[in-house]
Amino acid sequence: MNLYTLLQASAAKGKPVRVGLIGAGKFGSMVLAQAQQIAGLHMVAVVDLDVGKARQSLDRVGWPKERYAAPNVGDAILSGRTCVTANVDAVLACPEIDCIIEATGHPIAGTRHALKSIEAGKHVVMVNVEADVMVGPILARMAREKGVIYSMAYGDQPALICELVDWARASGFEITSAGKGMNFEPRYRYSTPDTVWGFFGWTAEEVAKGDFNPKMYNSFTDGTKAAIEMAAVANGTGLDCPDNGLAFPPSGVHDLAKVFRPRADGGRMDRSGLVDIAASQEPDGREVLNNIRYGVFVTFKAHNEYAKACFKQYGLLTDPSGWYASMWRPFHIIGLETSISVLSAVLRNEATGSSKEFRGDAVATAKTDLNPGDMLDGEGGFAVWANAIPASRSRSLNALPIGLAHNVKVIRPVKKDTIVSFDDVKIVHDLDVVNLRRQMEREFGPGVGA
Repeated sequence: MNLYTLLQASAAKGKPVRVGLIGAGKFGSMVLAQAQQIAGLHMVAVVDLDVGKARQSLDRVGWPKERYAAPNVGDAILSGRTCVTANVDAVLACPEIDCIIEATGHPIAGTRHALKSIEAGKHVVMVNVEADVMVGPILARMAREKGVIYSMAYGDQPALICELVDWARASGFEITSAGKGMNFEPRYRYSTPDTVWGFFGWTAEEVAKGDFNPKMYNSFTDGTKAAIEMAAVANGTGLDCPDNGLAFPPSGVHDLAKVFRPRADGGRMDRSGLVDIAASQEPDGREVLNNIRYGVFVTFKAHNEYAKACFKQYGLLTDPSGWYASMWRPFHIIGLETSISVLSAVLRNEATGSSKEFRGDAVATAKTDLNPGDMLDGEGGFAVWANAIPASRSRSLNALPIGLAHNVKVIRPVKKDTIVSFDDVKIVHDLDVVNLRRQMEREFGPGVGA
């Protein structure tokens, strides 16, 4: 409630919050759109492999060219301007930078950037949920050991769900379920980068006019992004993924408490304490009335008749029994809100959500029959989609996380809709990240203390 006051006080002492941003895509651009408006927050550097693209992003969000004309990081510190560079190591080596925002969306690169940032003694705001769900618990522990914060990105849905879960628990409620809204139909599951625009209703001409990444959009469409985010929420809250993956039950805001309660009480959840998605469309494509497509929610239960009566007296939307209620946030505006995470880390030494345990996993699942010699092309591609399952089941299957399913050769047949295991593929690249993942499995697996 007082972040801005803390920021003003720090700036008045000549200590602006200094930030480095890695990745100037859509999320990074949204971060930049607001950073220029926050007095006391200095965006020291913007890092992107395509420096020209990064400059275009700054132009697009309204930064005057003179404000990002610093020739190097040192000059940016002295002048209060911003350096645009492809040299991530120079940014991470700058001792004055307090916090790194990792927004590349690439799980391998994101893991390496986080490791280097932590080793350099910098707080990390991990926009890169793809990396977080793969190795987040061990990165969070490394950060704690180094005395820095490893945080989810406020404004993105996982951090907002964690916030709602924390609110409910701190208020003394039993959590029934938590999740987010999303546009999803069962037929979307097998979408590819070639078919994705049809599901959005966009013509080839409309797509050509924009800067759209078909794999990125397809990862939302085929449910992969949902699996990644819900497994990350499980790791951050101690809730569980459903045994067989997300069910995507359709629900509008008035039905959240009814749908997301245990099946034994008339709901759609196998049990209490699960994450899932409130689909904004029925399986046949009809729009759900009052859906929460852009929002997040938590469903919780009254512990006695008195609390139940209070639900009714104060207008909570409940299930027909009155015992279950839901709280929700209708919108999220991702990078436009991420400064909350930066300021929380630097000024409060507090994360806005963080992976605490290896509770859920987003595992590669065959989108079609796979044969030896086929290559997996990762999130949003042609070969696999991600399924969110309990980490215990992932370990028992030796499942391949979606973050490692990039540029990997299949060596055994895998049937459509079957989870791909490490035994089904040959991994020859990125072994440093593979080894970190395997270390996390050993040290944070089910039954192992975090």
